[in-house]
Formats: sequence, C-alpha cells, structure tokens
Amino acid sequence: MTTTWRHLPAPAREIAVSAAEAVAAVRRRDGQAYDEAVARLAAADQSGLVLGGVVRLLLEETHPDGLDGDDVRRVLERVARDGLQWLTDVDPHVLLVLLAGALGVYDPAGDESPPDPPAVARHAPLLVADLLTATGRPLDGYLAAALAEIERAERHD
Repeated sequence: MTTTWRHLPAPAREIAVSAAEAVAAVRRRDGQAYDEAVARLAAADQSGLVLGGVVRLLLEETHPDGLDGDDVRRVLERVARDGLQWLTDVDPHVLLVLLAGALGVYDPAGDESPPDPPAVARHAPLLVADLLTATGRPLDGYLAAALAEIERAERHD
C-alpha cells in the first residue's frame, strides 16, 4: 500500500487497511489472507459504506457514460466467474445487491434476503479488485476519496 492511513481515526484506518489487504489477496488468489482481511472488514462498522463508495467511484470511472443492463450483467458475470475459480461461496445475488447499492438503486426493504455485513465484506473486495483492473490505478486513491465523501456527508448531517 502506498498511502499511509495513520492520519485516519482507528475505525476508518482498520477499514482502509483491511480493504487493501482483501483486494491484494483477491489479486493473488490467496484464500487464507482473503478470509483474514474479510473477517476484519465484516467486524468493522461502516465497512460496507466505504466499500460501496469505492465501487461507485470505480463504476463511474470505468463507465463514464453510465451503465446499462448489459454492463451490469458483464461485471456481475465476470466477478462471479473469477471468484468461483478460487472461492466456493461467491453469491451472484450479493454481487448484484452491491452493484445496485453503489448505483443508488437498491432498496433493502424490497429484498426478502438482503445480504448481511459479512456477506458484503466477503463480496465487495471481489468487485473492487475487478474494477481496479480496468482502471489500472491503485486502490488507495479510491479509498481516500470514499472516506472523504463519507466524512463530508457526516459533517453536513
């Protein structure tokens, strides 16, 4: 990781470090390291919000003209297929919820089985790693931007 997160409050720092470690584990297809990082993400309050912000930023950058149903299907299929090559519990429904949530079109009240925080933590790094590949940029800048947006929104509330 090129960015130091020492300036962040401890909860945000834990999310940033764990997310970076999870994405790195996806790239290496290291199941043990992935499980360890995901467990920390699942335990961290607001990690879903941060990862959702990162996914949204990546979607905006990789699809500047917006996403249509075919784009969503391609991302979903690619991430699920790649994940299932080395993980046994990839759930396309959770991936779809994460994509819809990042796009602001997911209503958890209308979902009979909304994903819990551990499922979000387990699947979001798969999406992030896939979308990062398309940008060719490091995760750090997207994490910093997502955390800054959350901080800004909390200040205005």
